[in-house]
Amino acid sequence: MKLTRHNGRSGSKGTYSSVHNDRNFNIENAEHIDAEKVRENIYWDCYQGFRDNDSGKEYVSFEDVEILFYAKNYLDFVENQNERNEKNRHPERNRSTEDIYKNKRTCPEESILQIGNMDNTVPAEVLVNVATDFFAELDRRYGSCLHILDWALHMDETTPHIHERHVFDCENKYGEICPQQEKALEKLGIELPNPEKPSGKNNNRKMTFDAECRNLLMDISEKYRLDLDREPEYGGRAYMEKQEYILNAQKQKLEATNEALKEATIKLSDIETLVDRVSDVAYEKACEVVTETVRDEVINRNIDLIKVYGNEILKDKKIPNKEKNIIKKHLSKIITDIKNSAKEIFQNISRKLKEPLVRETNKTEIRNETRKSVKELLLEKAKSDAEAYNASIRNKKREKEIEI
Repeated sequence: MKLTRHNGRSGSKGTYSSVHNDRNFNIENAEHIDAEKVRENIYWDCYQGFRDNDSGKEYVSFEDVEILFYAKNYLDFVENQNERNEKNRHPERNRSTEDIYKNKRTCPEESILQIGNMDNTVPAEVLVNVATDFFAELDRRYGSCLHILDWALHMDETTPHIHERHVFDCENKYGEICPQQEKALEKLGIELPNPEKPSGKNNNRKMTFDAECRNLLMDISEKYRLDLDREPEYGGRAYMEKQEYILNAQKQKLEATNEALKEATIKLSDIETLVDRVSDVAYEKACEVVTETVRDEVINRNIDLIKVYGNEILKDKKIPNKEKNIIKKHLSKIITDIKNSAKEIFQNISRKLKEPLVRETNKTEIRNETRKSVKELLLEKAKSDAEAYNASIRNKKREKEIEI
């Protein structure tokens, strides 16, 4: 199993809030939370201790506890700094203790502790024992500059896990206690990963501190005979934000559904492409049929009618042969004129049918009819497949009963 400890202060939506941790919000809209298991959660904070979920007693929220801690411990620093701002003519820099509580550089840091995953984890009491031993050791080693504000065990999500929030502080150059992580770690004697290089994003005391916490957690876990990978997922799974981490298990569950949806979307896209192609071909064929129909039903019929009339006239014995020859020439010319006119008529009809507006309107009708037909065929195919599948299940069941 993996042991993960994910740390963070803020994400794309600002600083992390503690309202998720003590469930101080309407959980009815939180699909990833099992409302029936909320009572199994365990909560602790630095002022009220453990909460009894069954007593019905009212408790101060984690957020109010943290705001109170900042007010009690950092008020002198804030007021003195505001005086210095006024003296230096920069009153716009003045802040309150609540302001530094919400600032992403001085707000509490949050850690999420989890052992295993939704498929393979440890009993909740083991996780709590590991966590409380770990928190106690943190306080013993670093309690002068590291203060655990609150923590919560969540049993109402896919995998049991713990949210813990803490703040680093130490004296500044004026002798005031204020939240400052790197200075606090320096005072605690935490070295840089590479002391020969300057402090920076990739070389800071927090990296060393987190490595010490990892080793400490692993040592404590071994006391409970947990078989954990010595190289645990540590530091946020590629720096995922808090809410992403919380919902990670639910996202994994949805992966199979998303793949199926993607496949279905591709199939639907293929169907739409097929419908469009069929509509294009159908329309072109329709144009050919229309022009051929015009020729057959109008032009050829008129020519045949003229020929019939001409034959009737030419059969009349009273008409001299000379005039019959003249009549034949005129009839032949009329038929030739009709045929010549037909070419122009066909071109006009074809041009009209291929005008963008006419073409698109007619294609839309063809497309709708085609899509309807394709859907009907797909439904018939799906029904047939379902019946075949059900029949195979029934046959397997009968075979099993016979074997028994």
